[in-house]
Formats: sequence, structure tokens, C-alpha cells
Amino acid sequence: MRITAELSLYPLQDDFTGPIKAFIHELRRQPGIEVVTNQLSTQLRGEFEAVTGAVNACLKVAMTGEQPVVLVAKYVGADLPIATLPSV
Repeated sequence: MRITAELSLYPLQDDFTGPIKAFIHELRRQPGIEVVTNQLSTQLRGEFEAVTGAVNACLKVAMTGEQPVVLVAKYVGADLPIATLPSV
């Protein structure tokens, strides 16, 4: 089953851009998923195991850092075209 996820990482520190960039770069290294990032969030899509496995692996890395982070995730049980703008 292919799914789509939307992620937003919130490091609980003043210098928040470094951990966010590191999280996104780690996601892009994960196999079997498509990753699209914009100003507000990062979208992933792929097979269920690949997407959830990538999120878990990258979140574990982010949470082992010195500062705490919050991850907000939305999962959709559909293969949405994340690389194209929706028609409204």
C-alpha cells in the first residue's frame, strides 16, 4: 500500500534551523521514498513500510540530539502527487 505523509519538525531551541535541515537531509537519504519540502512542511510518499520506516529512523536520530524536538505528522492512506500543485 502506498501512502503520503506530511511532517513538521519543531526543535525546542532558539537555533531551530540546523536540526530541521539535518532532519530533512536525513529523510532524503532514506531509500524508497519521494521527498518534497516547502516553507512549512515536508511531504513524503512511497510504500507504507518505506515511509513509516524513514520517519521512525530519522526521528530517532533527531531525538538523540541534545535538545528536544516535536514532530507533527499526518499520514494519508493514498498516493498523492506531492510534486505538483493541486488544482483548486
